[in-house]
Amino acid sequence: MFPFLGFGQSSDVLRLEYLNIPENDTGIKTQRYKFLFNLPIRLNQKKDYLIAGLEYNKLDVGYARDFGFDKSGLNRFHVVDLNAGFITKWNENWNLVGIITPRFASNFTDGTLTDDFFLNATATMWKENSKAEKPYRIVLGLSYNSTTGLPIPLPLVSYYRRFHPKWSYTLGIPRSSFKHYIAKKHVFELALFLDGYFINIQDNIVLPDSQIASKISLSALVGALGYQYSLSKRMKFYTLVGRSIEQQGKLRNDQRGDVFVLNDEANFYIRTGFKIGIF
Repeated sequence: MFPFLGFGQSSDVLRLEYLNIPENDTGIKTQRYKFLFNLPIRLNQKKDYLIAGLEYNKLDVGYARDFGFDKSGLNRFHVVDLNAGFITKWNENWNLVGIITPRFASNFTDGTLTDDFFLNATATMWKENSKAEKPYRIVLGLSYNSTTGLPIPLPLVSYYRRFHPKWSYTLGIPRSSFKHYIAKKHVFELALFLDGYFINIQDNIVLPDSQIASKISLSALVGALGYQYSLSKRMKFYTLVGRSIEQQGKLRNDQRGDVFVLNDEANFYIRTGFKIGIF
């Protein structure tokens, strides 16, 4: 899942989240339950930190139509990430962040297999000034995600600016947003972001054309309207309601080639949760 790289792409210390993607014309619906916890451990007066973290996602997928093959292994999936990282202050302006994230992503019908294991890594530079007349934050980095199938690091970019007491924007990959602070504790936002997953299927599926499916993936570009209620500066409840603009749910073979399209129709997208962040 695109946002699943701990402090590399998310500044959350704790997150509890529920996602509901209702049934669309393809007859597929998805629910996702997420738990994330990252513990920053201060090492010295220089404010170097070790990061130890865990993220768990459970996905329940329902099918209302017959695709011509056995779907019994495609109803429930699990994704477990272990985050290990380091944050250090490079100079007066910039911080360096490095995260390694071993991942297990599977339907786990037969214990744990080698193909369930993936490895992600992120290296970023982070600069901010929260006391400026127009506060800003810049994050620049590279992210290697073995589930994308691309053997090269991909760019990770985020630029935040509070250009007015009641308005701010964030431009970047994998998320951009535009926020309106209507009161101290109430924020509305328009967001555009990537979401998805890439998961191993332990019991290979034989398709009607005799091809073999051993992986399942979903990639989606989502536009959403959000509301956020702040209990404190770092503790927030949030809700996002939107729709996928582009979406591809596929079965893949061992070489990650497409063998069957499950879902290429737009879906409504409803996400809600609670988080504690460092921003």
